[in-house]
Amino acid sequence: MSLIKSISGIRGTIGGRPGEGLSPLDIVKFTAAYARFISGSTTRKSRTIVVGRDARLSGPMVSDLVTATLTGMGFDVVNIGLASTPTTELAVVMEKACGGIIITASHNPKQWNALKLLNENGEFLNDAQGKEVLAIAEADGYSFAEVDALGHVYSNETYNRRHIDSVLALDLVDVDAIAKADFTVAVDAVNSVGGIVIPQLLRVLGVKNIIELNCEATGKFAHTPEPIPENLTQIADLMRDGKADVGFVVDPDVDRLAIVMENGEMFVEEYTLVAVADYVLSHTPGSTVSNLSSSRALRDVTRRHGCEYSAAAVGEVNVVTKMKETGAVIGGEGNGGVIYPASHYGRDALVGVALFLTLLAKSGKKVSELKATYPEYAIAKNKIQLTPDIDVDAILEAVKKRYASETITDIDGVKIDFPDSWVHLRKSNTEPIIRIYSEASTMEKADALAQDIKSVIASLA
Repeated sequence: MSLIKSISGIRGTIGGRPGEGLSPLDIVKFTAAYARFISGSTTRKSRTIVVGRDARLSGPMVSDLVTATLTGMGFDVVNIGLASTPTTELAVVMEKACGGIIITASHNPKQWNALKLLNENGEFLNDAQGKEVLAIAEADGYSFAEVDALGHVYSNETYNRRHIDSVLALDLVDVDAIAKADFTVAVDAVNSVGGIVIPQLLRVLGVKNIIELNCEATGKFAHTPEPIPENLTQIADLMRDGKADVGFVVDPDVDRLAIVMENGEMFVEEYTLVAVADYVLSHTPGSTVSNLSSSRALRDVTRRHGCEYSAAAVGEVNVVTKMKETGAVIGGEGNGGVIYPASHYGRDALVGVALFLTLLAKSGKKVSELKATYPEYAIAKNKIQLTPDIDVDAILEAVKKRYASETITDIDGVKIDFPDSWVHLRKSNTEPIIRIYSEASTMEKADALAQDIKSVIASLA
């Protein structure tokens, strides 16, 4: 069993003893700690918290525990039912709520679930806030409401449609262009909430021909739910047979968007943000942001438009913070996470689908032809195992000195930028390993760079 307590939420496998998995007692404990934190930090006058969940099998049980705990803490709950992460984020703002809890383990397999914690702006808690919630939970620093102060639960299942309406209202979404293009679109939603909301979105965008794969929200994931190439053979085979113009794949909570080209090849998750940013920048020039482990292609495309690119530490909350600092018009993460402030500050696959289809319709190109217009890079992901007694921080500091003549960024591990490639080293918080992300013009060169760095680390260790 596993239970991972971090600033971004509480994640674990269902079952087991308290403290070893995401047991009912753990769910109550961390929900109560979050409610106590919100009580002391919100500027809202209402005492309302929004709760949404993905379709995974443990969702109803976890949702019942979360809503009961929140009402036990004296909060009213707006339960929006089966809803994506970005839908829940928008609902917090629309309800003028104090915060929100999204019950989802994102791309993790079915035995996992998690509590993702939002502030009153519908955004994830920052580092200090997350640590405060964990400290409250550790100290059992909360008390429940007396009988006359108990909260109530209100159901509101209109938010999927309200989310779709907000996407349609975006200036850069062109429904007429999409409808006129008469696309055939394939969708793989891995039997979670994307199977409800993505086909609905496509229909109102004017897409008449939709091929639905794994779009029943049963929570019985048809394949490993992370939308990476090795898990997407079904939709790739369908696209290879020429049955659709474009394929969209989302993870269980619909904040990541992967695209499959008309020939069955992957557009590559990194390029979801690149393509959307290219379209946004062509109409609204401004700065862009992604995290240090995301493709250099976004920087290149941003500069092509005469605009400035900035890198943030890994993590959505860090990207959002940097976007606000720089006034970025578009940003996100290389895992297919598009953050478009004109909508809201959260990764949103619905926004990504609508903007990408608009770009595709207006370009008159096939998806593969569109991909060919972007800089070609490949990212390799490796790791190196170390013994527990090795000082990882000292190793990273030594690497910085070894490559001092190159461009070094150390806001999150160590990133070394070479003229035609880069490598990013991050230590794990849970095990003695260093994660190595490297990018170059080909996968062979990216892997070779990672192997070179591994050799350097081995000599230092």
